Amino acid sequence: MSDLLERLRGRGWRMTSQRRVVAEVLDGDHVHLTADEVHARAAGRLPEISRATVYNTLGEMVALGEVIEVSTDGRAKRYDPNAHHAHQHLVCSRCGTIRDVHPTGAPLADLPPEERFGFTVSAFEVTYRGVCPSCA
Repeated sequence: MSDLLERLRGRGWRMTSQRRVVAEVLDGDHVHLTADEVHARAAGRLPEISRATVYNTLGEMVALGEVIEVSTDGRAKRYDPNAHHAHQHLVCSRCGTIRDVHPTGAPLADLPPEERFGFTVSAFEVTYRGVCPSCA
């Protein structure tokens, strides 16, 4: 069973065939699919699955905190199942490919106290941009 499926079952999430196939499509490293890509792959496994079901299922997974919604440069939102492992994203500025990266060091440490303006920082996002080998 996939890590995402195990996490969802552990939360008591009712596992219908449609929800299961969406979770299976999302499972894996460096997965950052759009809702339409999830639907196309899910429909390959379960032809009767509707686009609305996929969108609703993704929304529920995000609300549960089991999937992260990633937005980059006004492109379609992508869904990242790597919600429980701290990581950042490396994005190709040409094709939009997204890869998970795990930089060493603490990016928050680079934010001097005077630049925090009294905020108590609870989270941060860092996105690295460049051109992937396929686009170079």
